[in-house]
Amino acid sequence: MDADAVRERAADLPTEPGVYQFRAGETTLYVGKGVDLRARVRSYADPRSGRIRGMVGRADRIEFAVTDTETQALLLEANLIKRLRPRYNVRLKDDKSYPLVAITDHQIPRIEVTRDPEEGAVAYGPFTNKRRVDAVVKAIRDEYRLRGCSDHKYATRDRPCLDYEMGICSAPCTGEIDPESYAEDVAAARRFFEGETGVLADPLRRRMEAAAENAEFERAANLRDRLEAVEAFHGEGGEAVSDHTDDRTVDVLAAAVEGDTARVARLHSERGQLVDRSRHQLDAAAMGDDAASDGEPGESDPADSDANTPAAVLSAFLAQYYAEREFPDAVLLAERPADPDVIDWLAAEGVSVRVPGAGREAKLVELALKNARKRGGREDPVGALGERLGIDRPARIEGFDVSHAQGTAVVGSDVCFVEGSAETSDYRRKKLTDRNDDYANMRELVRWRAERAVAGDDDRPDPDLLLIDGGEGQLGAARDALAETGWEVPVVALAKAEELVVTPTGTRRWPDDAPELHLLQRVRDEAHRFAVSYHQTVRDEVKTVLDDVPGVGPQTRRRLLRRFGSVESVREASLDDLVDVDGVGDATAETLRERL
Repeated sequence: MDADAVRERAADLPTEPGVYQFRAGETTLYVGKGVDLRARVRSYADPRSGRIRGMVGRADRIEFAVTDTETQALLLEANLIKRLRPRYNVRLKDDKSYPLVAITDHQIPRIEVTRDPEEGAVAYGPFTNKRRVDAVVKAIRDEYRLRGCSDHKYATRDRPCLDYEMGICSAPCTGEIDPESYAEDVAAARRFFEGETGVLADPLRRRMEAAAENAEFERAANLRDRLEAVEAFHGEGGEAVSDHTDDRTVDVLAAAVEGDTARVARLHSERGQLVDRSRHQLDAAAMGDDAASDGEPGESDPADSDANTPAAVLSAFLAQYYAEREFPDAVLLAERPADPDVIDWLAAEGVSVRVPGAGREAKLVELALKNARKRGGREDPVGALGERLGIDRPARIEGFDVSHAQGTAVVGSDVCFVEGSAETSDYRRKKLTDRNDDYANMRELVRWRAERAVAGDDDRPDPDLLLIDGGEGQLGAARDALAETGWEVPVVALAKAEELVVTPTGTRRWPDDAPELHLLQRVRDEAHRFAVSYHQTVRDEVKTVLDDVPGVGPQTRRRLLRRFGSVESVREASLDDLVDVDGVGDATAETLRERL
């Protein structure tokens, strides 16, 4: 559209509040709002922004919808942006991030490091250094012996586990400590996370000094490292927003923009304690061929303003995020949003919005800004994988593979990676029905996992992504199993031959050096290794006709099966090949040929 076409169209629009769309064919290029639709659209006849000038030039028509109030226009704009994903708007995509320390809502609580706390749990954080968090939780368990096992394992335990023997759990499951004493230990741990560093640092320092006096220098050094982690812990983000008697809910927001990507970090506080965090990925507005804006940043008129600034990103985030969520009592921002209508809307809903300049609130804004500036890509393959697939950050990935020998000794593996690292305690394996059908085997394996998850029989959290070892057939079998059980989890496959990523919408070839591809390869290879290892164990345990052959004992049988893969292959082997196996002489080889 040229300037005359825009002015002509604007003359037909009402002077009421509403939402307008610049369209090209069936595609929405841009969604905006205005108190006076006619005046707002007319401003696009002479835009000073190169980005907006390029958008207007591509559009072939302008559509509009009238609303009763400015607030309705704001919310309709946010909903249309999320649904239509216009190229020239800032668009919100969630990207969960940093870990929390949670103490569960249980009669005998457990302590854990998690990115998804259970309902009712008291959570502390967020923290940007997971290694330090792990060290502190280990120190807590070493000092106060809080349990770390799942509720399922706790309920079924009839004798103390290895954690009790190692001195990091007081075994409340079997009554080795009474509930009152255990509650005192939990209270001490909570005091530490609420800021009382000495609760943990003082006993650690005494143990370190005692070890040094006894010439236990290696132990003293380990305690020194742990003490340093403990003393540095509260500088990383666990500080309360305000006094613990404060009943308010507070969100702390900061934005960062890099090229065509924008990120908003959100810290959430309840009753003065940070209890949640998230990092949200946004698609920044597309830039025109002459990408630089000629207008002044921060102007309220979208025809003149630069959409790719932190202030503009905050405006888009506030409208799109809170349009479908409960409002907090207050929002602390790193800078004032570019759109004053957003501030007015929040104020009308009773939300206090401010940009703190100093003090405790400013410190929290600085932490949020640090989180927002944390980059993805090579430094964050998990985040890059989520962006590539168009899903929330897949912090927890489970990989599946099937192994068998011509349909016998069929087994499946289910491995788990958390934040790109193998979580071996969450590995699972299963014997499957003997059959030479890879698709049916994969369907059975995934269905087994899905049914346990849906029924609540699996003590592991639901994954953010399932990775299938195979191609389109295996992926289709896995999707069938998910559909049959109603378990809604994103799933993709990775084919070995050409390292193609197979998704429900098509097959992709990613760059060989893409860190997100390397992550999928690690998960796939580990699932394969775990499946093959279990298959070899099961195969060696299966009774075969080899057990009835004189001169063939259990060890020789295992060597034969590992060498040839199946009884059928042993039957087809030559005498020379048989004799080549340790423990098989000429006489035994002849006997094998006769019996098989």
